[in-house]
Amino acid sequence: MKAAAIILAGGKSSRMGTNKALLKINEKTNIERIADRLKLLFDDIILVTNDSEQYEFLGVRMITDQYPGMGPLAGVHAGLMASDYDVNFIVACDMPFVSGELAEALVNNALHYDAVIPVVNGKQHPLFAVFKKQAAAVVEERIKAGQLRMKHLLDHLNVLYLTEKELETYSHIELTKVFFNMNDPEEYIEAKKWAESDFTNM
Repeated sequence: MKAAAIILAGGKSSRMGTNKALLKINEKTNIERIADRLKLLFDDIILVTNDSEQYEFLGVRMITDQYPGMGPLAGVHAGLMASDYDVNFIVACDMPFVSGELAEALVNNALHYDAVIPVVNGKQHPLFAVFKKQAAAVVEERIKAGQLRMKHLLDHLNVLYLTEKELETYSHIELTKVFFNMNDPEEYIEAKKWAESDFTNM
């Protein structure tokens, strides 16, 4: 696809007690699962991290935040600035069941919008979403204004929101699994159980 995939490997993992990205599921680290899935679709994979040594084994391009300590918005900004593509799929590093089909569908819906954001059960998922490179300037404005919530950013962009009704037509994996993110040890155990089942095929 003529788009880049940007993986955000920030966050303190305080609730998990260890780096979520490096937890193993079916013998692969979580971040390997994500990168391997996205490499099948995207020519360029960008990893945003402030600790690049941990991720050298992935063999992908790594960049650091220009605004360290400013949360996910800083990662989005760094990724968009580094990308050579107009359209960019962005995903957090704690989502073990990334759907390539869904990522591709979001990219294909981005034509006339600054961002494409999934909404599942009323919850927005801006860290499994598509952002145009041009949005980087707006992201930087929000950071400089101290408005660090993703909602603050989306309020200033032309956004297409896709709900379950549209999303279910694109993914063979159940949406609750695609948008599942591991924040604590119990959720990690749950993810491992799902991964071991035949249903996910992952």
